[in-house]
Amino acid sequence: MADSISIIHSKKTKTKVERSMKVIFTACGFITVISVLLISLYMIFLGGPAIAKIGPIDFLFGQVWDPQNNQYGILMFILTSICATLAAVIIAAPIGVLVAIFLSRIANNKLAAIVRPAVELLSGIPSVVYGLLGAILIVPIIFNIQEAFGMQTSGSLLAAIIVLVIMILPTIISVSEVSIRAIPHQYNEAALALGASKMQAILKVIVPAAKSGIVAGLVLGTGRAIGETMAVLMVAGNSPVMPELLKSVRLMTVGISIEWAYSSGMQREALYGIGLVLFIFIMIINFVMNVTLKKDTKG
Repeated sequence: MADSISIIHSKKTKTKVERSMKVIFTACGFITVISVLLISLYMIFLGGPAIAKIGPIDFLFGQVWDPQNNQYGILMFILTSICATLAAVIIAAPIGVLVAIFLSRIANNKLAAIVRPAVELLSGIPSVVYGLLGAILIVPIIFNIQEAFGMQTSGSLLAAIIVLVIMILPTIISVSEVSIRAIPHQYNEAALALGASKMQAILKVIVPAAKSGIVAGLVLGTGRAIGETMAVLMVAGNSPVMPELLKSVRLMTVGISIEWAYSSGMQREALYGIGLVLFIFIMIINFVMNVTLKKDTKG
């Protein structure tokens, strides 16, 4: 009798805990959605009027940024950010996925135990440290290359790309490795039983099965690349010109951070507009990648 009462009491307690946790998780979900909506409205409310005053065409496609003469065109900022982000992701994606495959499926436990903490350590290094190392090590090397072409600039798009690649690699590696390790070993065993080699099993079975996690890592890496400020500020230079690989350039995030402290009036509103454009870009990247992933999953 006592055991039955104890079991009933335990079940009631468990039910109460599950209901409480369900309420907490639901509340957290609503808070997340509300936060995104509030941020979106905030950016639209602050950045929208500036874009309307300047004119969407002049603002988005103008090639002159000169606050003293009330010229606020950000096409070069947009193209520079897109070029730097795409190049960094294109270079970092295959390297990151291959390292994740190595750590999760090829390396022995001792070697993985050494490499994995090193990757995690890289992800925890502040961006300003990456920028400092880039300014000390990468920029001088590129400066010598620039001299060979008759250029002399304090930074370049190439330096920004290299630093961004190094910065987003740990994110891509960590998320991809966790996703690949989560795939049951039965997938690998089944592929081997059907006559596939070890590498064929990994590339044809394991990696496609972990596609959602790998894409999530790429999304996070892309978001960090396009939103990075301090590191690229220290290596990219500060020239509001159209992007060229070996020339000093200015990204959208750099433009906001450099001019924010002394901006006012229309210039401050234009910086809000840059922030809105950057926010929209990040939303578009997430939306496109999620839609692509869902189509691939259904297919």
